[in-house]
Amino acid sequence: MLRSQVREEIFKILFRYPFVEEEEMGEQIAFSIEDLEGKSEENLEYIQKKTTAILNHREEIDSKIESCCEGWSINRIGKAEIAIMRIAVYEMLFEEEVPERVSINEALELSKRYCDDEARGFINAVLGKVVKSKE
Repeated sequence: MLRSQVREEIFKILFRYPFVEEEEMGEQIAFSIEDLEGKSEENLEYIQKKTTAILNHREEIDSKIESCCEGWSINRIGKAEIAIMRIAVYEMLFEEEVPERVSINEALELSKRYCDDEARGFINAVLGKVVKSKE
């Protein structure tokens, strides 16, 4: 699997988060991994590890997103948009080996498939502010 495909699988898992009880997310991750049978063990482990890490840092990630959303609370952001931004912000804050522009580009590519055009602009603006807030 390409890293963009891996991100898409992580997105699909994270999208479920608001719709299930928090203690059920481990089970949701396991179900998602099972559905990907036939993929490399390395990719499956990476998906599980990264998804778990994003959820473990969710409060910090969400706080960063919310601080960069002028006038918007995290609860007003679309579920797809927030899942996409959680992946990108996690990479920006915790994965130094992933260039910020790659995280933003991958987020925008996901938004092309799962969001409308207005959401894409919103995601781009928020992620740009996240980058600037780190400087």
